[in-house]
Amino acid sequence: MSDSFETLAIHAGQEPDPLTGAVVPPVYLTSTYKQDGVGGTRGGYEYSRSANPTRTALEQCLAALEGGVRALAFASGMAAEDCLLRSVLKPGDHVLIPDDAYGGTYRLFARVLADWGIEHTVVPVHDPAIVRDALTATGAKLLWIETPTNPLLNIGDIAELADAAHSSRAMLVVDNTFASPYLQQPLALGADFVVHSTTKYLGGHSDVIGGALVVGESQRERVERLSYIQNATGAVPGPFDAWLTLRGIKTLAVRMDRHCANAMRIAEMLADHPKVADVLYPGLPTHAGHKTALSQMKGFGGIVSFRLREGEQAAVRTCDRTRLFTLGESLGGVESLIEHPGRMTHASAAGSALEVPSDLIRLSVGIEDCDDLIEDLRQALA
Repeated sequence: MSDSFETLAIHAGQEPDPLTGAVVPPVYLTSTYKQDGVGGTRGGYEYSRSANPTRTALEQCLAALEGGVRALAFASGMAAEDCLLRSVLKPGDHVLIPDDAYGGTYRLFARVLADWGIEHTVVPVHDPAIVRDALTATGAKLLWIETPTNPLLNIGDIAELADAAHSSRAMLVVDNTFASPYLQQPLALGADFVVHSTTKYLGGHSDVIGGALVVGESQRERVERLSYIQNATGAVPGPFDAWLTLRGIKTLAVRMDRHCANAMRIAEMLADHPKVADVLYPGLPTHAGHKTALSQMKGFGGIVSFRLREGEQAAVRTCDRTRLFTLGESLGGVESLIEHPGRMTHASAAGSALEVPSDLIRLSVGIEDCDDLIEDLRQALA
């Protein structure tokens, strides 16, 4: 099979059904499977918590797209994160996380894993020197990064951070949700693991919740343990969820091209708007991480964040006034969304080192007509 991304997205793990010739993988809506004698499973399928053919197709496709040795699908991105962390960490271990990490990730570390004895330190992933010093000072076992980060769109140099982590005998995990495997290949740049909320760009239609963990060659020996915990804890997607995600992946490349094009035009418009104090988008040459993003990304993504000169109340009012941009959490769907991170997705970080600016707005730019989206933002800001 070709190794081109667009071809893999449509064909990897998705051969025509051998029984009927169906070109789309069936949805195997079954909880259990007939055994040919005690222990005589067909293809290794015995119970759908452990494995399901539709989920297998999704996992094979995800592994191919990220260049990993194995992918594991989960019921949510948070479930994927939790499985990985419980597999590779033990009480007393230390982790470095971004100083503007996704609020759900911060909540997992600060309010769940902390009770299990896992400590964390926040670092600016866009400053490798600080990260190296923190790795040495804390003896961290794991460096967890997002790039671009959520919601401030900071960029981490994956290759340099991988070198920093490995020099300290730490593992590097990259949350690749914002970029998607179409725009960025963390494993090829030295990461050990990649995690996704497949709810976002991979699914792409705001109709399914899911997560994924992709294992790099450097961590091949951990696949068996990760698979064991996936089965033991059971936070797996149902077959229809897996099927919906697979369907979304088929159009990922064409959707991401449109997301990126629309986001760039909107970022440029906002950068010239008198009410906007700052635009955070790595595609802009003025962005501090622009050169790094240019070197490791195929495009700059569909998320644009910006700050308003008139402060928090102006940001809230703007979120309430849009007509095409729907006020809502999440991102990565074909429709455009707007949110106030401080009061919505990142409310859990309030009062912490990860608290986001109160005048910040985050856009998930969809694939609608861009002129219509720009006009909607202009009238909301007026």
